[in-house]
Amino acid sequence: MPTLPASQRLRLYDSDELDSVLQAMARQAATLLPPAQAALIGIQRRGEPLAQRLQQHLSRQTGQPELPLYPLKVKRYADDLKVLHAHTALTENPLLNTLDLANTTLLVVDDVLFEGHSLLRTCAYLAQLGARRVYTAVLVDRHVCQQPIHADIVGVHLQVAAHDIVECNVPPYEMEFCIEVLRHGAAH
Repeated sequence: MPTLPASQRLRLYDSDELDSVLQAMARQAATLLPPAQAALIGIQRRGEPLAQRLQQHLSRQTGQPELPLYPLKVKRYADDLKVLHAHTALTENPLLNTLDLANTTLLVVDDVLFEGHSLLRTCAYLAQLGARRVYTAVLVDRHVCQQPIHADIVGVHLQVAAHDIVECNVPPYEMEFCIEVLRHGAAH
C-alpha cells in the first residue's frame, strides 16, 4: 500500500488568476463605496498589500482617484497558523482620527477569513471610533468562522480540512502572488 507524505503543498491560484479575482472584487466594491466618502482599511500584514491592489483596480474601473488606504495592525492575523493569543490586539492608526468616520464608508480588507477574530476586532474598533458603514472583503473565506462576522466581498470560497493551512502569498511578503493549501495527512 503506498504511503502519502505527511504534508503536501497544493497551488490553487496563480498570480494571473488572482488578478482576475481582485478585478471581480473591485467591481463588487465599486457598488458599495461612494467615491467621494470612502476609504480602505488594510489589516496588516497581507491585507494591506491586497487593499493596495484592490485600490488600483477600483481606480482603473471607476476612473476615480485612488481611495485613501489606512493600515491597521491586528495581532491575531495568523490564527490560521495556530498562533494563539489570549486577546486580539489591535494597534491603532491615529490617521483615522482625521476622517469623518460617521460619513465615510469603509472597506476592511484581509487575506483569509478563518475564525474571524481579526475582522471582528477591526470592525469593533472602527465602530468605537464612530464608523457607521463598514464593509469587509477577504481574498479567501474558509467558511469556518466562529465569530459573529462575515465578509461582504469574497474573492475565493474554500472548504478545506480544518487542519489544512491556507497560505495567501502576497508580495512584498512573498515572491509570487498565489494561494496554496498545505495539506496535512497521516501516512497510510
